[in-house]
Amino acid sequence: MITRYIRSADLDSALKVFNTMPVKNTITWNSLLAGYSRKPGTLAEARQLFDEIPEPDIFSFNTMLSCYLRNSDVDGARLFFEKMPVKDIASWNTMVSGFAENGMMKEAKRLFSAIPERNSVSWNAMISGYAESGDLDTAVRLFRTDPFKSVVALTALISGYMRIGKVEMAEKMFEEMEIKSSVTCNAMIAGYVDNSRAEDAINLFKMMVESRVERTPLTLTSVLLGCSNLSALILGKQIHQFVYKSPLYKDTTVGTSVLSMYSKCGVLEDAWKLFLEVPRKDMVTWNAMISGYATHGLSQRALALFDEMKTKKVKPDWITFVTVLSACNHVGLVDLGIHYFDSMQKDYGVKAKREHYICMVDLLGRAGKLKEATNLIKQMPFKPHAAIFGSLLGASRIYKNIESAEFAANNLLQVDPTNDAAYVQLANVYAVNKSWDNVSRVWKSMKKNNVVKMPGYSWIEIKNTVHEFRSSDRVHPELPAIHEKLGELERKMKLAGYVPDLEFALHDVGEEQKQKLLLWHGEKLAVAYGLIKVPKGLPIRVFKNLRVCGDCHRALKFISAIEGREIIVRDSTRFHHFKDGSCSCCDYW
Repeated sequence: MITRYIRSADLDSALKVFNTMPVKNTITWNSLLAGYSRKPGTLAEARQLFDEIPEPDIFSFNTMLSCYLRNSDVDGARLFFEKMPVKDIASWNTMVSGFAENGMMKEAKRLFSAIPERNSVSWNAMISGYAESGDLDTAVRLFRTDPFKSVVALTALISGYMRIGKVEMAEKMFEEMEIKSSVTCNAMIAGYVDNSRAEDAINLFKMMVESRVERTPLTLTSVLLGCSNLSALILGKQIHQFVYKSPLYKDTTVGTSVLSMYSKCGVLEDAWKLFLEVPRKDMVTWNAMISGYATHGLSQRALALFDEMKTKKVKPDWITFVTVLSACNHVGLVDLGIHYFDSMQKDYGVKAKREHYICMVDLLGRAGKLKEATNLIKQMPFKPHAAIFGSLLGASRIYKNIESAEFAANNLLQVDPTNDAAYVQLANVYAVNKSWDNVSRVWKSMKKNNVVKMPGYSWIEIKNTVHEFRSSDRVHPELPAIHEKLGELERKMKLAGYVPDLEFALHDVGEEQKQKLLLWHGEKLAVAYGLIKVPKGLPIRVFKNLRVCGDCHRALKFISAIEGREIIVRDSTRFHHFKDGSCSCCDYW
């Protein structure tokens, strides 16, 4: 009975049963102590229990040592370790791992050198610690002297290289492995996704399937994130089918990842169906669905789901409030956003993070409250993050406010001198105000500081192949047909009342050339290709790495009515559903 309570983390019930036991041996004491060691925040109770053990053995001491470290009390663990009457290899390894996991590599090295006899766990702790702290040179040197060279150590090195962006070094180590285990493949897939190489992650997943390497929940969550980043819906659906036929279908984490994939690929209906099917919805599941509704512009549904989450007694965390504030932001619910921002701290004890301030600055700025947004930045309890100034700069671009744009851009460049968006957005504000001398000055400054503008591009998936388009694309093999389609659409749009918004042709050229540059924007090229290739009756899904431009947004409303098609565009911040001449964002983005 006591073991069952401990396994379910019901320590109160376990303790009640324990107290009624007439005879307690050391094993029973240790079982209860182990339960406390696995539950954070119970260090005091664990220590009290340990002190009551009549005859603690080495397992008792090691369990209590682990309890200190799991509660991040490294100093307490150090003192306890030093006073232990006897230590085995597990004791030494626990302490070395504790130092390494907390980035205290000098202390870890000192203790590692003193271990009477090292095993693979000892070496793994040190190599992983150096890799985690970013000291890959020391980690590799240590690995070369490691007599065990375990998969754990190799995986730690691969993850370390991926973490600092040295993908080629991680690939080299991976290729040198004779047997590629699930753990190592997972590290590679996660690393590829983190380094914006989702295609490589997907290809490695396909290799795992072909080689029959075991797929774990981590494998699927990582590759599904890759599908989301690439908007590879077809492959995402294939992975969903694989999950559906496996025992992993009941895994909450995997189910939430599939849900998130559908949402980020623009199929919100399927995301909602999956949400209803998830048997045990945890906080992450609720957050994913609320976020899905918010990014698709269905803010009222997002906020209603947040209310339902609270009625289900699921306690919101800081991520929940990021999604809630985003929902308010996407439709301009300023007063409600301020209410949630205050309530988050007062009613739920969730301390505001930088992400919450980014949402609030964006919310205020996009509602035209640039002074209030600026004041909020100045009142922040910590140093402003680059993204906060980026949000203010984006709002300044909407309202063509040079003063606010200069304040945001100058501060952004102080935080991040190589931020291309600071130069580009500031130049855009000058351009819409026809201040061409200042535009030229910004471009010259950008060139002088060797800052390269991140190119805008759009993409669309056709028959499991991703087609990418940049503005004025000259590469795609079917460009003549795309231009012909765009020319046809332009004629029809103008007859319907469309007038190109030359404000978004940010070049000092003639009007005719500006119109052509606008017509050949990446998102228009992608939509035109979709109209050619996607069967009638099916929606067209296009994805863009930057915000959709104002002229493209207006044009796509006309195109959706002319073609009788739903056009779904995901830009860098949200989804736009164009249908029958209108957009789901109600022109607020």
